[in-house]
Amino acid sequence: MMNGSTGRRPIGRGRARAAAAALCLLAGALTAAASGGSPAAALTPPVSLTADDLTTWQTNGIVWSMAASDAGVVYTGGTFSTVRPPDAAAGTSEQPAVNFAAFDAATGAPTGCSLSFTLSSGTATVRALALSPDQKTLYVGGQFGAVSGVGVSNIAAIDTATCTPRQGFKVSVSATVRALAVTADTVYLGGDFNTVAGQTRNKFAAVTTGAALKPWTANTDEVGRAVELTPDQKHVLIGGDFFTVNGTASHALAVVDATTGAVAKSYPAGFIPNTSTVQDLTTDATGFYTANEGTGGGVFDGRIALNLGNFEQRWRDTCLGATQAVLVHNGVLYSGSHAHDCASMGEFPDQPRKHLLAQSVDDPKLLPWFPDTNDGIGEPVGPRVMAQTDKGGHHYLWVGGEFTTVNGSAQQGLTRFADGPDTGAPWVPNVSLSTVAAGEVEVNWQTSFDADDGELTYRIYKDGASTPVYTTTGYSLFWDRPQLRWTDTDVAAGETHSYRISASDGTNTSAKSPALSATVASTAQKYPAKVLADGASLYWRYDEGTSTFAADTGSGLDNGFLRNSPAYRQTPAAVAGASTAIGFNGSNQYAYSNKRHAQPTRFSVETWIKTTTTRGGKIIGFGNVTMQNSTQFDKHVYMRNDGRLIFGVYSGGARTVTTPAAYNDGAWHHVVATQGTGGMALYVDGQLRASNALYTANQNYSGYWRVGGDNLNNWPNQPTSSFFAGQIDETAVYPTALSGSQVSAHYALRTGG
Repeated sequence: MMNGSTGRRPIGRGRARAAAAALCLLAGALTAAASGGSPAAALTPPVSLTADDLTTWQTNGIVWSMAASDAGVVYTGGTFSTVRPPDAAAGTSEQPAVNFAAFDAATGAPTGCSLSFTLSSGTATVRALALSPDQKTLYVGGQFGAVSGVGVSNIAAIDTATCTPRQGFKVSVSATVRALAVTADTVYLGGDFNTVAGQTRNKFAAVTTGAALKPWTANTDEVGRAVELTPDQKHVLIGGDFFTVNGTASHALAVVDATTGAVAKSYPAGFIPNTSTVQDLTTDATGFYTANEGTGGGVFDGRIALNLGNFEQRWRDTCLGATQAVLVHNGVLYSGSHAHDCASMGEFPDQPRKHLLAQSVDDPKLLPWFPDTNDGIGEPVGPRVMAQTDKGGHHYLWVGGEFTTVNGSAQQGLTRFADGPDTGAPWVPNVSLSTVAAGEVEVNWQTSFDADDGELTYRIYKDGASTPVYTTTGYSLFWDRPQLRWTDTDVAAGETHSYRISASDGTNTSAKSPALSATVASTAQKYPAKVLADGASLYWRYDEGTSTFAADTGSGLDNGFLRNSPAYRQTPAAVAGASTAIGFNGSNQYAYSNKRHAQPTRFSVETWIKTTTTRGGKIIGFGNVTMQNSTQFDKHVYMRNDGRLIFGVYSGGARTVTTPAAYNDGAWHHVVATQGTGGMALYVDGQLRASNALYTANQNYSGYWRVGGDNLNNWPNQPTSSFFAGQIDETAVYPTALSGSQVSAHYALRTGG
């Protein structure tokens, strides 16, 4: 039903596979491939950095800026006063480091370079660092009045050989310097200032490396946050909050001449929405890339790739969750943000924030590289800056920011990643067995997750053997973990067999899953056979034990994710011959489908329920979000506080039908809701209980099937709880409207007859 906001600033390891093959896997359409397929390789190209964070010293505050030298020194600046060893708790083993520290890229430990950036009153901060092409000078910008006691004015030059301020570089800048870019003879700066060396320079300026103000002029009306030179050094890319450059309309981004500052390329209103800004810029040989953040409705928080040849857009992503930093390495754009909703570009829906992402410089599709931080202190937004360098035969990516954890462990302000070794194993697979058909065992499993590899190799071990009986590969991402299946026909009725599965990225292999056993059936189970014969596109039987996985028994392989640990193996089940049901607590437990579906214009939902609740709750429905309450939601069945059932769709308003009787009597009840050309129908225990022939339409949006709870705001007779307290079993979804005779036939098979 009702729409929530669609664009907003949040409070807030991929081989280049053929597209068709990737889509096939991502859709979960893969069944059993030939045993002995090509194994996965750790680090799925073009990703060339592991997601394993390396031991690194920490700061006690925010890291805003970085610069990395060819010699493998990483200079960091920000708002902090100490550094401490990795694993040291805040306030312990600290060493003074006043807004600046330098580290060995390969060890993560401080070097001997120590400087103090201070201000006579207020809080000093270092917001920009840039090395000269010859690496002999480190330029520093921010808000400070002295460097280790030497007077300066928001900008300084440091001799890298001696780690001392260059006394001959003195430039007065009237306010904070937030960005720097350097050539052999020029230092370009951006920030909050309006005068440099006593002359008007609004937000951007250029000085010689000898500290003389240059005539270069690129005046803007609002703050400058990013400065980057094109590789040929003929143009300067500028980014920030501004709306005009030298009087020319251009919001947040512009390309200007490196000699004069004249606008070479402006970007009209709407290219970047007025509610969004550019926080960072980076380049490679063919393009440049923006990091964007916004505030309010209709914002743009993602990244844009533009071509250097004509300065026009190559691609953009539309993830929500402000991007703060971008960096290119080996054809991959790495970014720091707090992305929480990438559904608009076919990626993960709105959910808890992800702070580090990777994309090909040629394609905005997210690559399988997902290390993570938390939001941390300050605003908070997580990562703020990135830098890279080589040392000792390895490449290192350093990340700084506001975060206080990395990959779930305490680590403040700084972290780093490298091109190897890869040490992180994939998650242990979640497995489920099915014996619905006679003379076979179906082994179903949910593809695993590995933080730096999308394609994994799975090996199935039968009856305790050390050699796998079956091997295959599958592609998965943290939000899209398609179900895979292997059918064991080398069995006989009455035999009991056990199965375990491991997942490997080619270098690291998970532990084997816990052994699960099944006894081979001699005849097909009649109830599930009928559900499958009638075309169920999703069929969850809830026979798992202690995983987060609801296996799809049908051909659609649309497995469910079980959230917040519902109660497994509830007995007795709703249908004779079925093993177990599942229990939901009525407050936060639910299941959602792995697949995102287009609007189902014709559908049936079927499930069994057992409850004594007087708080109502949603039993099954369709919603646009998975990890939290949906903002679009309809095609659902929910229970009122009094136990009566409502089937509702949204079509210009809430369209509902309601049962005259209550069903919160502690008995199992069979519930089916259908919509088709004949309108809406709600069946309970095999009989039509409510209908309306007029309502044949529902709301058009892509979403996920959810069981056990979701939003019910503003729906008629809204119950106290949006979540269902009780047991649920045998849930099925169909792409058609079941007939009354089909529904009654299903109910009649409840005793197994």
